[in-house]
Amino acid sequence: MDFPENYLAINMALWNEKTKHHINSEFYKQDEFLGGKSSLNEAELNLLGDVRGKTILHLQCHFGQDSLSLARMGATVTGVDFSDEAINKARELNKLLGLDARFVCADVYSLPEVLEEQFDIVFTSYGVLGWLPDMKKWAEVVARYLKPGGVFVMAEFHPVIWMFSSDFSAIQYSYFNKETIVETANGTYADRSADLKMTEIGWNHDLAEVIQNLIGAGLRIDCLQEFDYSPYSCFQNMVEVAQGRYQIRGMEGKLPLAYAVKATK
Repeated sequence: MDFPENYLAINMALWNEKTKHHINSEFYKQDEFLGGKSSLNEAELNLLGDVRGKTILHLQCHFGQDSLSLARMGATVTGVDFSDEAINKARELNKLLGLDARFVCADVYSLPEVLEEQFDIVFTSYGVLGWLPDMKKWAEVVARYLKPGGVFVMAEFHPVIWMFSSDFSAIQYSYFNKETIVETANGTYADRSADLKMTEIGWNHDLAEVIQNLIGAGLRIDCLQEFDYSPYSCFQNMVEVAQGRYQIRGMEGKLPLAYAVKATK
C-alpha cells in the first residue's frame, strides 16, 4: 500500500503535542497512578498472568504508565515509543517511583536498529496498530524480539470501531485496509477541549490482517478474545454500562469494541 513518506514525522509531532495534554488529564488519573494504582485492565492482565521475573518489551508505550505498572508487578520492562516527549516523561516517572524500567525512543519499524536483545514477553495495547501502515513488518518486529517460546500479548480496540464517523452516526471507512486515512485531530481523547488541531495519519487493520501476519511471522495463536465494551471512555457518545466498561450509546451490546490476542513464538 502506498502511504505518505512523511507520515511518521506528522504523527510524531501530533503525539508530542498530545503527550503534553495527556500527562495531567483526568483520563490518565496520574495522582492515582502515582499513589500505586495499576493502569492495566482485566483483559490484558488475564493474558499476561504472573510476570514476576519476566523480561517484557512494551511497544508504543506512550508516557509509560502501563510499562511502570508491569515493573511494579516484578517484571524487567523496556518501554518503546516514537514520541520523545512521552519517553522523557516516562523516564521522569520511572525515577520518581524508584523503578528500574528502561525507555527507548524509537518507532516500531526502526527499533531493530537500536535494540538487540530478546524478551520473554512482547506487549502492546489500545490504540496502537492504527498508526502503523504495514502489519507484516510489525509482526516481524514482534517475532524478532521474542525469545523462542516467548509470548506476545496484545489488547486493542476492535477494527469495527474505526469504520464509524467520530460521533458514530455513520459508517465512514472500510473495515479493510484499503486506504490511508488522513484526518484533523481536534482536541484529544483524553481532553476533548484541549487546544489541539493537528493532522493525523492512520490505517484500519481488520482482524485477519493482524492475525495472519502474526502467524506468518512464526507465532502460534493461543487465544483470541472479543469484547463488547471498551475499558476507556475515549470515544464520543459512550455510556458506562458497568464499572470500567463503556459502550456506544444506542448500540449497547451490539458492537465489538476491543479484542485481545495471546500468541507464542
